[in-house]
Amino acid sequence: MAKVTGLARFYYATKYSIKGITAAFKHEPAFQYEVYGFLVLFPASFWVAQTATQWALLVSVCLLVLILELINSAIEAVVDRAGTEFNELAGRAKDLGSAAVMFGLFITAAVWGGVIWDNGGLF
Repeated sequence: MAKVTGLARFYYATKYSIKGITAAFKHEPAFQYEVYGFLVLFPASFWVAQTATQWALLVSVCLLVLILELINSAIEAVVDRAGTEFNELAGRAKDLGSAAVMFGLFITAAVWGGVIWDNGGLF
């Protein structure tokens, strides 16, 4: 069977991406919390940012957390599919994915804090 190309490929890729986001929101509480955080921080970014670059940084780091959580959830799904018995490598894979999300949250806090600091605070 030939691979789909062109606009059809874009259509199917978008469809699968939306399916993945929907599944993450439905089955992953951490992703839900991070989406709720994004829904608060996105409008706040228009108030906090004083330049287009600052706005792009504030929004990008929030999207980075969502991306990392999606990757972490994918890793966990594959590990859980492979088996339910304890396996040191499986546990390590899950822990490493979780650590990636944690560092993404640290980066988000640092960027938001830095932009707020550079702008003289919130008030």
